[in-house]
Amino acid sequence: MDHVERIIEQWNRERPDLDVAPMALIGRLGRLARAWSREMEATFARHGLNAASFDLLATLRRAGPPHALSPGALIEATMVTSGTITNRIDRLVAAGLVERKPNPQDGRGFLVSLTPEGFSRIDACVTDHVATQARLVAPLDAADRAALDALLRKAAGTT
Repeated sequence: MDHVERIIEQWNRERPDLDVAPMALIGRLGRLARAWSREMEATFARHGLNAASFDLLATLRRAGPPHALSPGALIEATMVTSGTITNRIDRLVAAGLVERKPNPQDGRGFLVSLTPEGFSRIDACVTDHVATQARLVAPLDAADRAALDALLRKAAGTT
């Protein structure tokens, strides 16, 4: 019996009037997400990054050449506030991983672009990140992963 099963058993004993079955699923998903996040954070840390800096650098990297986006596009892609994105950009500028350049289509604005060091760092980190993710899902075969992915999309209402 695992930790979640013990909790469900206790609730079933103490509150047999409640259907606590969803608690098991949500509990397991939460525990798994936290465990996997710790593993991925360790991967980011080996590259001098955290989840927030990885997210911003990866967004720029996958945007394709010239690997530059406006702050508005970064806000939309990362789903954080303007204050948060400004703080992240400032930290990455100070670390030499991104730079602000004038926006050629908007003289009042600027673009955030990867520096050569930022490009190199995110490429190395994403390679390790993909390997970490593969290791984390290795207990599931391809059919299990596809089924779980479909079920999670269904639960999220995105099917």
